[in-house]
Amino acid sequence: MSDSTAAELQSEPAPPSTPTSAASAYHLYPRREPFEHGLLPIPKLIFNDGTQTLSQLKSTLLSSNSTERVNSDTLARALQIPVEHARLLIETISSVLHDDSDPLVKAGVSNEIDVIGVHVYDLLVFLYIQSYKRLLPKGHRDSASVADVWPSTSAFDGFLSALSPLQLVRSNSRRFIPSQADEEAHQLSYLQKHIGNILSLLADSTEGEGDESLVLSMDKFEHLGFLLYFGEKGSAKIPLSQSTPFFANSDPDMPAVPVPASQVLDWLLQNISSTLEYIADRVSPKENGPSSSSDQDVQMSDAGTSSLKPSSSPRGPSFIEGISKSSCVKQASDLKGTSAKVVNCHESVIYILAPLRYATVYGCSDATIVIGAVGKAIRVEHCERVHLITAARRICIANCRECLFFLGVNQRPLIVGDNHKLQVAPYNTFYSQLEEHMNQVGVDRSINRWDEPMTLGVVDPHDSLSHPAGVSDAQAESATRLDPDQYTDVVIPNWFESEQAGSTKHNPFALPDAYLASQQKNIKNLVEVKQILRETQLEESRKRELSTALHACFKDWLYASGNIRSFTAYKVNNCCSRETENGISFLSFPLYSTTSG
Repeated sequence: MSDSTAAELQSEPAPPSTPTSAASAYHLYPRREPFEHGLLPIPKLIFNDGTQTLSQLKSTLLSSNSTERVNSDTLARALQIPVEHARLLIETISSVLHDDSDPLVKAGVSNEIDVIGVHVYDLLVFLYIQSYKRLLPKGHRDSASVADVWPSTSAFDGFLSALSPLQLVRSNSRRFIPSQADEEAHQLSYLQKHIGNILSLLADSTEGEGDESLVLSMDKFEHLGFLLYFGEKGSAKIPLSQSTPFFANSDPDMPAVPVPASQVLDWLLQNISSTLEYIADRVSPKENGPSSSSDQDVQMSDAGTSSLKPSSSPRGPSFIEGISKSSCVKQASDLKGTSAKVVNCHESVIYILAPLRYATVYGCSDATIVIGAVGKAIRVEHCERVHLITAARRICIANCRECLFFLGVNQRPLIVGDNHKLQVAPYNTFYSQLEEHMNQVGVDRSINRWDEPMTLGVVDPHDSLSHPAGVSDAQAESATRLDPDQYTDVVIPNWFESEQAGSTKHNPFALPDAYLASQQKNIKNLVEVKQILRETQLEESRKRELSTALHACFKDWLYASGNIRSFTAYKVNNCCSRETENGISFLSFPLYSTTSG
């Protein structure tokens, strides 16, 4: 389908249409997942010629496969990209698909994904939105305004420096970060401009002239559910096909007759415009006055150390934000919905012990963050000196510095953007409901690809800003493996567990031999030290001297390992205790086990 055809569709006057009762009560919203977790910084996947190239790709793929599904080998040849990039593309689509019944969603390992393949029409929609540009941060001018944040010249001097953790600390607010309503409006505006082209890719040609030659069947229309859904705060999402005047309540045994694509386009544009007006009406009063606690998904208030209650809505993520020099624990019962965002948290320890579909860690520094089980994707962005521990299907790390990731991941970690001094290590903790949560969201304990990171380019073409000369073709810095001698187990205190105890008694992921040997050596050393303390016969004055020496060694380890920030958070929250062996006292620090030496 040509761009001119799509333009004709968009210029056609809207015929009168009566929304269904479901549609009249709700608004048409963009699905956030494809825009937040589905954009890949691979230049060959970005087509700036509208539908010309994608229409040719559609014809090529459909003519070569009667099942309308393609695997990574076929896709690599069609797009002229490496097979590993084609596999990454299919894995990414799997993580953001709207239809959980699609066999690709349930596929775990790469071999299964290759056998099943991706549906051609989901692929076309996914490839089209790779032209999307993310919303600029509020108040952004240019790199000079934030030149004092990063002392060195790098790709951070544009978009990244404006969102660095250090500047977020100084601002102590979210005023630089677009609100959820801002992002939704930006995504809807993009779809409003491009929905005609997207429809032309999904439509079939029939005999006729002009617009009447393009028709849309119900099964093709349902692929728009990749991008859009009907819903409202406090309600569940409604399938797109059940909200239209064209296909609602269709009998599966007697599929609805295809309708002219121009009518579908007019209906979509009408609903998108209505939602944009609705969002603008809701946001405008908040920009001129205090935000309402009952509508926190539109504009979150500034959060301080007391902001431990997540702001959320059923159709949006739960937010844990603004935590500073404190600790925060969230169970599944504390979260609404199936996604969470940890934003602007510093010098803190944060536990999210829950099964999630999506998670985001954004703009955090000097923090330890434990996120239970993530069945779709987790993204970590603009963070410094963060220790992240998570069991997830996939993880994307973007624009981070001096961070350490303890991972149990089923797919290769993706590293993009300007990263420095990243380290990866095998998963190192557990809590009693961990395996139950992993099974619930589909994380496989038998597969851990923590040490197989894939790096893409430094520059993200989805940014709306230019970047310094010379970095456009640079490869992102990869992560190094943590030295096994530095590997430590993390102990999650029992009092953080929910009332409903689970069956997990140990780390569900198998440790590589080198890390297992290091763990066993540390455990043996701990046992020996405790035994020596029990058997030591010392005068009280010498016991006090030994206690002082132990405390000094522990303090040196805290500073050398970077765990002083976590210890400070626990101390502030009275989570540390003093234990005694044979009259010799020492501090018990629950986050990192004393097997660390």
